[in-house]
Amino acid sequence: MGKSRKVIVMLLCAVMTVGLLAACGKKQNETNPSAVGTNGNNTAKEKVTLSLLTDNTQEQVSAAKAVIEAFQTKYPYITVEHETRPGGSEGDNLVKTRIATGDLNDVIYYNSGSLLQSLDPEKNFVDLTNEPFMADVMESYKPTVSVNGKVYGVPAGSTMAGGWFYNKKVYADLGLSVPKTWAELMANNEKIKEAGMTAVIGSYKDSWTAQLIVLADYYNVQKQAPDFAENYTANKAKYADTPAALRGFEKLREVYDKGLMNKDFQATTYDTGLKMLAEGKGAHYPMLSFAVPALEQNFPDNMNDIGFFAQPGDSAESNGLTIWMPGAAYAYKNGKHVEEAKLFLEFLTTPEGISATMSAAKPTGPWPVKGIELPDNVTQVVKDMLPYFATEETTASALEFVSPIKGPNLPQITVEVGSGITDAKEGAEKYDQDVKKQAQQLGLEGW
Repeated sequence: MGKSRKVIVMLLCAVMTVGLLAACGKKQNETNPSAVGTNGNNTAKEKVTLSLLTDNTQEQVSAAKAVIEAFQTKYPYITVEHETRPGGSEGDNLVKTRIATGDLNDVIYYNSGSLLQSLDPEKNFVDLTNEPFMADVMESYKPTVSVNGKVYGVPAGSTMAGGWFYNKKVYADLGLSVPKTWAELMANNEKIKEAGMTAVIGSYKDSWTAQLIVLADYYNVQKQAPDFAENYTANKAKYADTPAALRGFEKLREVYDKGLMNKDFQATTYDTGLKMLAEGKGAHYPMLSFAVPALEQNFPDNMNDIGFFAQPGDSAESNGLTIWMPGAAYAYKNGKHVEEAKLFLEFLTTPEGISATMSAAKPTGPWPVKGIELPDNVTQVVKDMLPYFATEETTASALEFVSPIKGPNLPQITVEVGSGITDAKEGAEKYDQDVKKQAQQLGLEGW
């Protein structure tokens, strides 16, 4: 072989070797999780972009960002684009419009309970009933995201409770004990009033706050009338003709009749109510535990002075807590990336995903997922709630989570009762009439 021919052969071999190395390198990158992402079986996954829609509240935005970051670390081939919507009816209308136009996000955070019905989950959301990760979601939560026996959502936050915030300093100064019956609570209120203090903070300028005494009484309703939710939904029971249910309206009116609220309760706002509680200018505030983040932000030095107890019934033997289940995450049934959307929902049920959420939004109650422990730095209010969760016997989901109907005018009706304009019976009758239109719109039998 001539010298020139040898050189040509060597050059060809070198080119072939470089080509093979390049091909091998390309093949390795295709199966390298850090390069594209895999499904755990060393199989290359195509890059996907998911769209997530949440409320625009600071707490939910912060939590969503933390979850997205953790999720994308675990699944680097999935990019999650976060979009927010306004609260209230404006946000609801946006979701419904997108459903109508087939343009809903791949995953949305939305209400659980009665408000879910309006989105027609069977038609629009992915059925999660038989997904393996649903085994970790507590059974008490599943009915709040179910329709006709099928489950459509996973928890997107912690539970809340409805009950009574109280100022522990006031209790200590007056030698009071946490009440186990309504009579004991009213006796405490009388002692507080006699001491020249506001016993019960009223903040009816924000009308929704007037509902709490009625809504937080549902544990006591369920104890005395276990079939109330079922019969109420079927139009076989009413607030006005069920003594246990009427009792909540009676308690609300009694607080007014005994002059226990601040004189300007009709002009007082929710924010002012929290300030009165934190500073000890009001001893009690009937409220949801979702107020905890606002209290922590605005009154960090007063948090150890604020405690919480369940709204008492008429018997100490059945003292328990009415709880509000968190909103949920749902996967859009007609989305382009349903499997990846389900991966996101699954992540929200894992310790890793829940830890990410809690890192950005401190929990307002226990998490409705098995095996999840709350961090040590939760507030005293949340710690006061925990004993009620020790058994299922001492908690009950609020009525709106076990019945699809909730009348839109309850805030206005409870303002009237709580202001002495309407008596308890008339208020209950008004509310029974208020739910009728909604029940008919939902097509419920018996209406």
